[in-house]
Amino acid sequence: MTSILTYTFKNLPSTSKWALRFSVRPLSCSSQLRATPAAQTKSKKTLAKPNIRNVVVVDGVRTPFLLSGTSYKDLMPHDVARAALLGLLHRTSVPKEVVDYIIFGTVIQEVKTSNVAREAALGAGFSDKTPAHTVTMACISANQAMTTGVGLIASGQCDVVVAGGVELMSDVPIRHSRKMRKMLLDLNKAKTLGQRLSLLSKFRLNFLSPELPAVAEFSTSETMGHSADRLAAAFAVSRTEQDEYALRSHSLAKKAQDEGLLSDVVPFKVPGKDTVTKDNGIRPSSLEQMAKLKPAFIKPYGTVTAANSSFLTDGASAMLIMAEEKALAMGYKPKAYLRDFVYVSQDPKDQLLLGPTYATPKVLEKAGLTLNDVDAFEFHEAFSGQILANFKAMDSDWFAQNYMGRKTKVGLPPLEKFNTWGGSLSLGHPFGATGCRLVMAAANRLRKEGGQYGLVAACAAGGQSL
Repeated sequence: MTSILTYTFKNLPSTSKWALRFSVRPLSCSSQLRATPAAQTKSKKTLAKPNIRNVVVVDGVRTPFLLSGTSYKDLMPHDVARAALLGLLHRTSVPKEVVDYIIFGTVIQEVKTSNVAREAALGAGFSDKTPAHTVTMACISANQAMTTGVGLIASGQCDVVVAGGVELMSDVPIRHSRKMRKMLLDLNKAKTLGQRLSLLSKFRLNFLSPELPAVAEFSTSETMGHSADRLAAAFAVSRTEQDEYALRSHSLAKKAQDEGLLSDVVPFKVPGKDTVTKDNGIRPSSLEQMAKLKPAFIKPYGTVTAANSSFLTDGASAMLIMAEEKALAMGYKPKAYLRDFVYVSQDPKDQLLLGPTYATPKVLEKAGLTLNDVDAFEFHEAFSGQILANFKAMDSDWFAQNYMGRKTKVGLPPLEKFNTWGGSLSLGHPFGATGCRLVMAAANRLRKEGGQYGLVAACAAGGQSL
């Protein structure tokens, strides 16, 4: 999925691949939006649509994103999601009773809490009269939660929606083998001792082999890392280039963390443990150290390693989105206006991770913008090779003409505007929660830097993207 973000300069709406529009001044309890002189000089056209409700982001938060197997390892997904919801309530002071609907994204579902949005909402103290449902769309699940919320508000069904996502890779469901599952179910149905003994006589030791989850495509049986390695090779992205990009991501994330720019992170007091206050996967290294790592997927000649890949992550995020008139009536100054978004799908075998290349021009054209209009790019970093392959595809007339049906290339996002506070390679990637982080990063960057338009994009399993 891709989105555009816009900085607001007056109390009128604006844009989005997500087109989002941002208020110049910080969130406060004033019902008016006023522009600073510096911001006014930057103002461009608005992207408001006639006769369509303006949908705004009031604010968004996330728990610290942690390496799986660390501080969140004894929790369940709804525990982490609840922490994000409580953090959002504390940050915004929104009364729980005004929330009309709650939507969360997740990818690897805990069987006991398959509708994790509902369980987290109840745990956070929301009314049992507030509906909640869970969506899944691989790495853009939180984006799907947000766009579903946009639809509910734009259509007039709701005024206030909480959208978010969660993933807990520390405790993924591990199933018995199919043969073992079938035997256990049949044993449960057996009525006599003879029937049970007959079933047990068919047991074999290999029935005990577990089925482990894998980050792999069902349609191709290929892991995403293997696909990323092939994609990097297809676009001639070298190991050195990938390591350099990964080092950039970690270095920028460390700088942003040290300067207090990651303001969407809220502390989380883990039951029985200390309070977690910051992401723990940010680890700037050196190119020399990174070069020592062996290929992780295609051995021995692959170029994708643990150093230039995103890591398995635990975390949750949540955003408060409203109809603009509702937000203003409640005294909020919106951080962003959500306008346009585009979902695309490609071949899951050879173009699994190229979605941003396809989605970016579509959302820009829909919004009437060009790459030069965008002040802040936030792309999901699954792998360094994936980002750099997309860069090369976007900057290629040949690719545009032969694969995209375009006469000219999309164009290359300037690095000085691209993921300047780090990305998924360094901050982490809880599959179901990353979308909200991307949107809030773009929003906060625009506010900090005085920009107006931001663009968010992410690839996902299945060859899909926004």
